Amino acid sequence: MATELREVCQAIQADENIRLVILTGEGDQFSVGRESLPEDLSGSPASASLDWLKGIQAASAIAAIQVPVIVAVNGDAVDHGLELAIAGDIRVASSSSKFGLTDLAAGAFPWDGATQRLPRLVGPAWARDMILTSRIIDATEALAIGLVNRVVDSGRLIEETRILAESILSGGAIAARYAKEAVNQGADLTLDQGLRLEADLNVLLQSTADRAEGIKSFLERRPPRYTGT
Repeated sequence: MATELREVCQAIQADENIRLVILTGEGDQFSVGRESLPEDLSGSPASASLDWLKGIQAASAIAAIQVPVIVAVNGDAVDHGLELAIAGDIRVASSSSKFGLTDLAAGAFPWDGATQRLPRLVGPAWARDMILTSRIIDATEALAIGLVNRVVDSGRLIEETRILAESILSGGAIAARYAKEAVNQGADLTLDQGLRLEADLNVLLQSTADRAEGIKSFLERRPPRYTGT
């Protein structure tokens, strides 16, 4: 599944017509569980374990998608499932969803980005709380700490996610990509560097047809017709 996810992400990156991605699970669970190191790798060189680990990682491929990624959490997102969910940009969760990272209870710790992405999302205090205790939290607490952006009734999850997607898609596609880039890269820059990145991306945006259409539609008092160019 990790291999397929990486391949799908690469295909999305290569398709200029895709403006937004919705990631969700099948059935009543988003994704739960964790792969264990195969017995035939026990005692093998560290390089063999590392190669195996890279083969089942997928979160970075999701995070690398340039267009906005909405994660519709249709049930429990635990361990690797949570790592996949937090690789997206916005999370909409069903009210019955549960979240957690239980690796420490098994004598291990997360290996597909949770120790790095979770602190950036909810802050280091909550990240340490979740990782070190291995506790499971419900959707209400996940919303309170900023792990998810919205909580909706299970029966309305896809409908509400599509409404959110339409809201994003009503804006300029290029502007959305640049905004995502500015936020993501800015997290690892100083304030001055981040401000320069924001300014540079705005300069690039001014040369696009979408930016011209945005100004023209405002002056003509009509909805914009963005083309992604």
